[in-house]
Amino acid sequence: MSKLPNVKKYDHPAGGWGSLKAVASALVKEHVALNGARILLHQNKPDGFACVSCSWAKPADPHLFEFCENGAKATAWELTKKRIDEDFFAHHTLAALETWTDMELEAQGRLTGPMRYDAASDRYAPISWKCAFEEIGAMLRNFKPKRTVFYTSGRASLETSYMYQLFARIYGTNNLPDSSNMCHESTSVALPETIGSPVGTVTLDDFEHTDCFFFFGHNTGTNAPRMLHPLQEARKRGARIVTFNPIRERGLVSFANPQSPVEMLSPKQTAISTQYLQVKIGGDIAAVTGISKALIDADDRAQPNGEPRVLDAAFIAEHTHGFETFAAAMRATDWRDIEGLSGLTRSALEAAATEYARAKAVMILFGMGITQHREGVLAVQMLTNLMLLGGNIGKPGTGICPIRGHSNVQGQRTVGITEKPALVPLDKLAELYAFEPPHEEGMSTVDACAALRDGELDAFIGLGGNFARATPDHHVLEPAWKKVPLTVQIATHLNRSHLLHGGAAYLLPCIGRIEVDQQASGPQSVTVEDSTACIHASKGFAQPASDTLLSEPAIVAGLAKETLQGRGKVDWDAWTADYSLVRDAIEKTYPDQFKDFNTRMGQPGGFHRPIPAAKREWKTTNGRANFITPENMGEDPDMSFDGERTLRLMTTRGDNQFNTTVYGLGDRFRGVFDTRQVLMMNRDDMMRLNIAEDQALTVTAVSNDGVTRCIEGLRAHAFDIPAGCAMGYYPECNPLIPLAHHAKRSKVPAAKAIPVRVCAMQR
Repeated sequence: MSKLPNVKKYDHPAGGWGSLKAVASALVKEHVALNGARILLHQNKPDGFACVSCSWAKPADPHLFEFCENGAKATAWELTKKRIDEDFFAHHTLAALETWTDMELEAQGRLTGPMRYDAASDRYAPISWKCAFEEIGAMLRNFKPKRTVFYTSGRASLETSYMYQLFARIYGTNNLPDSSNMCHESTSVALPETIGSPVGTVTLDDFEHTDCFFFFGHNTGTNAPRMLHPLQEARKRGARIVTFNPIRERGLVSFANPQSPVEMLSPKQTAISTQYLQVKIGGDIAAVTGISKALIDADDRAQPNGEPRVLDAAFIAEHTHGFETFAAAMRATDWRDIEGLSGLTRSALEAAATEYARAKAVMILFGMGITQHREGVLAVQMLTNLMLLGGNIGKPGTGICPIRGHSNVQGQRTVGITEKPALVPLDKLAELYAFEPPHEEGMSTVDACAALRDGELDAFIGLGGNFARATPDHHVLEPAWKKVPLTVQIATHLNRSHLLHGGAAYLLPCIGRIEVDQQASGPQSVTVEDSTACIHASKGFAQPASDTLLSEPAIVAGLAKETLQGRGKVDWDAWTADYSLVRDAIEKTYPDQFKDFNTRMGQPGGFHRPIPAAKREWKTTNGRANFITPENMGEDPDMSFDGERTLRLMTTRGDNQFNTTVYGLGDRFRGVFDTRQVLMMNRDDMMRLNIAEDQALTVTAVSNDGVTRCIEGLRAHAFDIPAGCAMGYYPECNPLIPLAHHAKRSKVPAAKAIPVRVCAMQR
């Protein structure tokens, strides 16, 4: 039975003393109070290291403390003095470790040397790097490349990512799924069709010119807290902020700047959102439909009277296609349907439309509340439709801004980490490296999971991350790992994926980004791309956790050399010795994106990749920005919500975690402590379903594939969330997401609006 939650109402702003206390506690917990505090001064600085957690933009003129609470926790976690060595595994079988919680596993500290699984003792045992590379390479040479997966988490550098995708393609596969498949792939599919770019059009400079921000589906106070600084400055000059989110997240309600003595020594705080609309989970398309309808109706009323246009008619005429069809669809949509699907009133949506109409420069920012839905692609395109109505792309202070999660997840795609060969200059790779690249589309994350489930994988290589916990359908997939002939995990900490191993399994620990990377030509720097498509240099300051660790590029090169045995014209040793040679290769492959790469990489604030849409150059098939007319307002195409027994569940991160890594059980912004086994529900739903506060629950996914997906023991907690909706923690609730329940076209697991049935647990 799960522990009862300790619930404490939290009405304080994001930031403030709560943030400072959390940072100090994290440093002490990892035994790096003094050294950690010193190293944090270099975080997100032009001559320092890029944060290993979120990918929010790094300013050219940074604050003294240019890090957030979660960024500091991630740094402390990587700098920890705790170690996992051969003695640890000598005392713990993998079967025993499987009974530990995820938090307990990752809290053991840094891995210190290469390990190989020994089936006889059920333990990891030390192995030399040379033997590990030779054995893995020999096995890979005997496998079919199409049955091998090269997975990448979001923190690998541009240099490592480029080497990794080249290794996979020379080997013979485009099976390069990554964490983008689980978050913003919906963005990458949607935006090229609408504006001709797979990434956003906003830079930090735009924040200074925006007078109205629209936020959709993002918990900024936890997942990108450094953004609160420019938002606070915008609010002080009078900018309006309209937020759409099922729950009232503290960071988008109010903020106290921990770097301001006045705000720290007084009750002073900044109200962030000027209008906060608690949209029903999955109701964003309907909400945007309502705003668009209100704007078009207002424009229709203005024209006969000779009043100023509400829409930017000149922009629409010169730059867009499909407006009339879209406008007709909006006019024809009934307000009763909009209100029912969005959970918002007509008056609230019309008020949001008024804010949009009177603004001179509007910016839309969105997170995974938009993309992780069955209609995630359409949801992103509806946001773009809204921006096109006012000409709010391609002028200062405007644009669409997908808020990426992991530190370099966007950059990895830029240099070729993708299962879609059409997005990669294969001809250029063939010319540079003398090999014939594969042209068949590879496996996405969902495809890789299906292959795992069906016994169709020979090998899985994981470059960081905790794949087994990040993916849906835990209970279905976990038993399948033992049937994979080979698993290889490149990592810094022990996690669940390392225990759910294949027949042959290797743990290859690497140097962290914060650590000094000493190679033959001297200390190395790497590069990352932030959410605004700016490229930044990053160099380490801490001593490596162990003198037996290798860097990520060195590990990739070692695997490639032994596997490929000379195939492909690549000097892996030279690249390992000097990462500037890898950057030269990236520039040759992507000359338009990375001109003068080595020269510009240290530029304060990073150098911005060219985004044609930001200049109103539309690289679409018809050369225009396209309105996309929706066929529906986000109704789930496969499953129905009966409104009585079925709730819409969304998974969420707490403020004490980053992705699958949980630093502690407390989630102070939501007032839940001591446990993560909680289901947050609307109080009226609890009364209707006869569920009491703290009652143990059985939560069952509604699906039509004959598989029972059930979690028992979650504790009910009444929470401010729309009726018919519920919220639980990620990744604990991932077993409730059927693998087939993913966004249409992008295959992003639909972790928002999961149909579930909830009842009291039978004792």
